[in-house]
Amino acid sequence: MAYESFRDFLTLLEQEGELIRYSDPIATELEITELADREMKKPNGGKALLIEKPTVHGKISSFPLAINTLGSFKRMALSFGAKSVDEVADAMGDLMQAKPPTNMKQAIGLLKSAMDLRHVRPKKVTSAPCQDVVHLAKNSKTSIQDLERKDATLLDLPILKCWPMDGGRYVTLPCVVTKDPDTGERNVGMYRVQVYDPWTTGMHWQLQKVAARHGKRYFETGEKMPVAIFLGGDPVYPFSATAPLPDGVDELLLAGYLRKSSVPLVKCKTVDLEVPANSDFVIEGYIDPKEELQMEGPFGDHTGYYSLADLYPVFHVTAVTHRRDAVYPATIVGIPPMEDFYIGAASVRLFLPIFKMNFPEIVDIALPAEGVFHNLVFVSIKKTYPMQAYKIMHGLWGMGQMMFTKYIVVVDENVDVHNTSEVLFHWFANTDPQRDSILTRGPSDVLDHATSEFAVGSKMGIDATKKLPGEGFPREWPPLIQMDEGIKCRIDEYLSRNPH
Repeated sequence: MAYESFRDFLTLLEQEGELIRYSDPIATELEITELADREMKKPNGGKALLIEKPTVHGKISSFPLAINTLGSFKRMALSFGAKSVDEVADAMGDLMQAKPPTNMKQAIGLLKSAMDLRHVRPKKVTSAPCQDVVHLAKNSKTSIQDLERKDATLLDLPILKCWPMDGGRYVTLPCVVTKDPDTGERNVGMYRVQVYDPWTTGMHWQLQKVAARHGKRYFETGEKMPVAIFLGGDPVYPFSATAPLPDGVDELLLAGYLRKSSVPLVKCKTVDLEVPANSDFVIEGYIDPKEELQMEGPFGDHTGYYSLADLYPVFHVTAVTHRRDAVYPATIVGIPPMEDFYIGAASVRLFLPIFKMNFPEIVDIALPAEGVFHNLVFVSIKKTYPMQAYKIMHGLWGMGQMMFTKYIVVVDENVDVHNTSEVLFHWFANTDPQRDSILTRGPSDVLDHATSEFAVGSKMGIDATKKLPGEGFPREWPPLIQMDEGIKCRIDEYLSRNPH
């Protein structure tokens, strides 16, 4: 299902009982964070919140603010236009496993998949709601007919100061567009943006990110790097921006597949980049590689701790454009569970078929909320030979952002990896610490404050599977305590006749 505006999605959430409106003024300085954090900590992620009158330095903003819009599995499914995340994941799995048809039923199924892919590629348009209102920076050389030239200002937007020790206000749900200067390939990533003043921000792209690689090439050539940030529009946009796609794969292709409609792209007013035409806000500008880096941070991060101030590129704003009826989208991160847990869990579910293509023995993968994405991964496998768990550990550490994972725990196929208590039981019951663990080193998340070196750290793998003789286990492995199925059925029948 394609949403033509962020408001369309919010309207559906309200119809589904998934949105709470607040009509009183609430401050963007810390108050919205506290309100949203309490909601996110509720069972199943609470509700989405629409703050109709967010205040900036005590003044009511012209734009309402929505937060926690993707903070539950139900809302994630609604963002895909589906009944459940599993429904989308199953369709994606069928696409990955498509084979030449051998009968009419298979042929019809393959044709349906092909029809779905018609909408993957973005389409170009010449006019766009996201450019209903155009504000140009004072130093912009662009001349736009029939539009009033105004100063671009970020200070009118209801941008949050999330936590007490934050270095300032942060755009927390930005889709950042950059282009490879050599190949022209587009990348859409999500990197926090600290507002320094009305016309400049920090750009926190970490050294392992694609945009950082693009930036390095501009640094080598000395040319100014065009950058565009878009917010709002179809809710699949921020999801796609955070998806673990390979370098060089356009995130807007994924967005087109998920929304079953081509993403309409319009050219920016002041930079040579394109953004979704149905976005709510677009912030255009550039990064000058000849300019000195500037301190960015601290920031209350998804790790549950503040990431400390460090040097990052400065983003210069040349234009701010927006819908006339724009709604500002925001999120917060911090001690889990938060909204980002549900986004990350949906991402793992959708991309599980790709993991299985590389490792057919994988049954399921889970990233517990307490692991804040990269710290802890549970994997269940169909184990058929000795040391297979270690093969999986090393394989996952070599796949994209899984390289940041500090702990991987591998369990047998009968263990529900989404039940942390069940995983812990098998972990502690099935392991000898010295025999069943491995330590190695590799890249780490730059936000990981526990590593002794920046972006470099150690990793631990735990083999919590049933041990085989070939793994140096000469003893007999005991059976797990389980009740006879016939007895369970008899008691089920008894309790249905005698409810208490």
